[in-house]
Amino acid sequence: MTKPKPNKTIEDFLAGKSDHTKSLFHHFLNEYRKIGLISLYPANTMIGISNDKKRIAWITQFGKNFIHIVFPFAKAYPDNLCFQKIAEVPGSAHQFNHHFRMLYNEDINEEVIRFMTMAYNGE
Repeated sequence: MTKPKPNKTIEDFLAGKSDHTKSLFHHFLNEYRKIGLISLYPANTMIGISNDKKRIAWITQFGKNFIHIVFPFAKAYPDNLCFQKIAEVPGSAHQFNHHFRMLYNEDINEEVIRFMTMAYNGE
């Protein structure tokens, strides 16, 4: 029987990343904190972001010049300019993951903040 791997820490995810990527990460979290109280849950492959009720987003990738964030919603929101992909999660009870790639601080615009708020409020 193999031992389960321990979850990573936030520092593990940021280790070796560019200053730009780290700045994007901190900017995204600061913008979310303007909406409400959030908690971070680092796992082996991603960082979960939760309010006091449920997971509202996951940071799934830290690239050289971007972070990739997934927002789960109960329905698809195809009429947008911010998500590069929307996919129903197989076997889920109507969960549609909305994929957002953040390259610049300015990518957190009114439209993205609206979706961040919707995720936070469980819409």
